Amino acid sequence: MFDTMTLTKAVGAFCAALLVFLLGGWVADGLYHTGGGHGEDGHQQAYVIEVEGAETEVAEAAPEVPFAELYAVATAEAGERLWRPCAACHKLEAGANATGPYLHAIVGRSKHSAEGYNYSSAMANMPGEWTPENLSAFLENPSDYVPGTKMVYRGMAKPEDRANLIAYLATFGS
Repeated sequence: MFDTMTLTKAVGAFCAALLVFLLGGWVADGLYHTGGGHGEDGHQQAYVIEVEGAETEVAEAAPEVPFAELYAVATAEAGERLWRPCAACHKLEAGANATGPYLHAIVGRSKHSAEGYNYSSAMANMPGEWTPENLSAFLENPSDYVPGTKMVYRGMAKPEDRANLIAYLATFGS
């Protein structure tokens, strides 16, 4: 009933049908895709109607508040809820290293000074201490602050959240 030639014809017909669908999709995409993705929301503006006396609205960026001011009003209670994702890799007990180094007394401590933790060479060569400002810069984007770090965290965007988390970590001092 099924011989090699019949099977070859069936597989060939399937491949040909697949090729027709792929080429059809490519042609349809070329015909109907407007492309570009210009504008804030990906839509293109066809034209602008000028109105006399109307001022152009310009979105003003909120002035950046210095981190020291944010840290001064930060609360450890708000930082405690932000700690939960960190707890997957870090411990707050002195000497209790996990995937990441322990963070007991991290605020004011020398960088790469957790005993018994094997730091990346990039982190081991970082000078200085973990001041609140340095911690904030690191938490904002660890791989930008220390290129080559082992920490795979993407970062914490809001400076208020970073200040609250650092205030919480500061409660676990020396």
